[in-house]
Amino acid sequence: MKRIFLFLTLSTMVLSCANSQKANSTMAEKSQTIDYPEGVVPVGEIDAPYEDLSKAVFAGGCFWCVEAVFERVEGVEEAISGYAGGTTTDPTYKKVASGMTDYAESVIVYYDSTVVSYDELLTAFFAGHDPTQLNRQGPDVGPQYRSAIFYADAYEKDKAEAFIQQLEESGKFQKPIVTKLNPLSTFYTAEGYHQDYIVHNPNQPYVVGVSMPKIEKFMKAHPELLKNQYKKP
Repeated sequence: MKRIFLFLTLSTMVLSCANSQKANSTMAEKSQTIDYPEGVVPVGEIDAPYEDLSKAVFAGGCFWCVEAVFERVEGVEEAISGYAGGTTTDPTYKKVASGMTDYAESVIVYYDSTVVSYDELLTAFFAGHDPTQLNRQGPDVGPQYRSAIFYADAYEKDKAEAFIQQLEESGKFQKPIVTKLNPLSTFYTAEGYHQDYIVHNPNQPYVVGVSMPKIEKFMKAHPELLKNQYKKP
């Protein structure tokens, strides 16, 4: 989505997630140091190191932001950006970001359920994005940026439904929550340069203007969920 918007820092221009990736893909590829596949692959091909962990899948706008929120949660061993909720095989970032598929930018979270509960992951998820925005998050517009929870079983579905109902009844949000609950099918990892994107590109305009404010808002709201290195002294 070719959108540009102003944020209040000396008239600096912040691109959407899609356009930011296009403008900075070369820089991102050069900074990529972790061993992820260059292209998309079904997550089952790389999750062997995490087979003893629980996993959950969420979508809440640009996956750079969602991944970084979960990476800060105590008990989360890994969060991987990718694509979920679609039906075609082998989605690519170019296709997903352009709205040519029915996939959402998503994150699969590998976590130790003895340290962090699914309810606590839901707390982080709903604090890390705006679940009242339909098919968008800020400058990122389209169903590929929808708010969604992809449940693996009835337990996750029931937990998510109850959590949303509790949020609605609490009046936390002034508008209705539009988060979709869908059964999880295939999850594809995103291309390697998307993984830990914020870590490798901390000064990128979208990261500075969009990602970090959302992450910091989550951290301020729920310090009890943070790993020690992210807690303020």
